Amino acid sequence: MRQYSADLTPPWKKPKPVPEVEAEPGLVVEEPGTGFCGAVIRCEAGTVTLEDRFGKHRVFPLEPRGFLLEGRVVTLVRPSSSAPVRPSRTASGSVAVPGARARVARAGRIYVEGRHDAELVEKVWGDDLRIEGVVVEYLEGVDDLPSIVEEFAPGPDARLGVLVDHLIPGTKEWRIAESVISEHALVVGHPYIDIWEAVKPSSLGIEAWPRVPHGQDWKTGVCRALGWPSDNTGAVWQAILKRVGSYKDLEPELLGRVEELIDFVTAQE
Repeated sequence: MRQYSADLTPPWKKPKPVPEVEAEPGLVVEEPGTGFCGAVIRCEAGTVTLEDRFGKHRVFPLEPRGFLLEGRVVTLVRPSSSAPVRPSRTASGSVAVPGARARVARAGRIYVEGRHDAELVEKVWGDDLRIEGVVVEYLEGVDDLPSIVEEFAPGPDARLGVLVDHLIPGTKEWRIAESVISEHALVVGHPYIDIWEAVKPSSLGIEAWPRVPHGQDWKTGVCRALGWPSDNTGAVWQAILKRVGSYKDLEPELLGRVEELIDFVTAQE
């Protein structure tokens, strides 16, 4: 006796097979039903969790033909490892993309006032900036800003972002910053006297940053109050920088300003 399949669908009406792709951490896919696009951050029995660029999480079932990968329909499957997968993160907290190459540099730029400030931005956001193709330039002082902006000539395809120290309304520095802000140029300032203050005291094993009397060099005063060597503040800064492992070691006021500049420079018009 012949055995017949219970599936009576004509061969020409059966869906074509699609590739199976392991839901590895960092893999960016789209769920076509909702349009939600994000990176895999967790894969468990029957479900996958995605995180979009704004940090929002969504959980979806691992169904056949359930996702789009670079515009192609795929079936996500649990990775061969039985343990839930979690992606590594960049120092800024973004999902790390293994093997990602640096993007060709954009015309837009971010200028950072202060050598220590620029070093901190590079350490925490360097991986993200390279993937986005954003170059960070060192700004020696706010007095140089008008000539830099004039020469740069910001425009729709070449936005300019600037991070400056301790920007207080009404000061000379504030007036200079206001004079160059435009639709394509953004200047923001963090509230700290010095970028050292943007590092959380708990990350350095101190209770708080000491108050330094007005008129005294802030770095020197801090070093003396904490018993750090005050004759080489550059070496002290390098020791501080080594204690910064990620965004978690920084105050939110600085995090917000830098993220604002990155979003501004990379925005599409």
